Amino acid sequence: MRSFAGRDILSLKDFERNEFFHVLQVADELEPIARSRKNVDMLKEKTLVTAFYQPSTRTRLAHEAAMHRLGGHVTGFSDAKMTRAGDWYQESIKDTVKMLEFYGDVIVMRHFQQGAPHEAAKWASVPIINGGDGWGEHPTQILTDLYTVLTEKGTLDGLTWLCVGDMRMRTMHSIAYALTQFDAKAIFVSPPDMSMKPEFKEELKQYNLDFCEAPHVGDVIDQADVILVEPVVQPDYTKSRQEAGEHGETPANYKITRDLLFNKAKSDSILLHSLPRMDEIPPDVDITKHSRYWQEAYNGVVMRMALLALVLGKME
Repeated sequence: MRSFAGRDILSLKDFERNEFFHVLQVADELEPIARSRKNVDMLKEKTLVTAFYQPSTRTRLAHEAAMHRLGGHVTGFSDAKMTRAGDWYQESIKDTVKMLEFYGDVIVMRHFQQGAPHEAAKWASVPIINGGDGWGEHPTQILTDLYTVLTEKGTLDGLTWLCVGDMRMRTMHSIAYALTQFDAKAIFVSPPDMSMKPEFKEELKQYNLDFCEAPHVGDVIDQADVILVEPVVQPDYTKSRQEAGEHGETPANYKITRDLLFNKAKSDSILLHSLPRMDEIPPDVDITKHSRYWQEAYNGVVMRMALLALVLGKME
């Protein structure tokens, strides 16, 4: 297995099966630190740089919290408009990361342009972690989801995943790539105009992923061990920022309600959502035995602790 020290975390296509399990094992070893709400000194001599060209709550703060839990330091920006990378100059990614690499030891980047973290990795001498790139991928979120499922189910093999939402989203791309490494089945449910692109489906077939598509969540939820939901009412991920405004309601085909879970879902199925949500999961679902999205938020810190410890060479 390749060492993670100094390695970029850009796409889950880059991960082999044993590498997934190694990251998950390291997360499990570090989890007691987060659970006890204490900080250690593992990364006391290291600094994380956050470069967020798009708004973020969980991804940015989870990385920052993870760095603090491991005793490291944090600097960076959460709004590119407050920097020369986002004002009149529109500084290139190359110039920005060539500068940022002198300010820290690892950079986590979120960008509205697909492939931007990959471009950054070409120029940076420190590891780049992809915190979400447009319609591209979101590897750290799906690693978080895999860790959540493993802790809940005890396995990542033999499971059926029901993925509901916009299949153009970066999380959906990353989960599809991840599932190619496990004995798993995926069922994708999305509006027709948000379905998987033909070239993406062909790519998944080449990876031998067992998947199918369905028009209505109610028709297939009884097969699911894991239900992964994303909004179908959402902003354009190719833009840096969008103002709040009027939006429609989620159609019933793509909504996970309490009645649906009670009447049709497996009794031990678990429900994931990377958040934020619109109305695709009503608040009364939160207290059901299925919901695990708050556990995801906690596990997001644990997973980022593992990734930072690995790429900075403090865990092997």
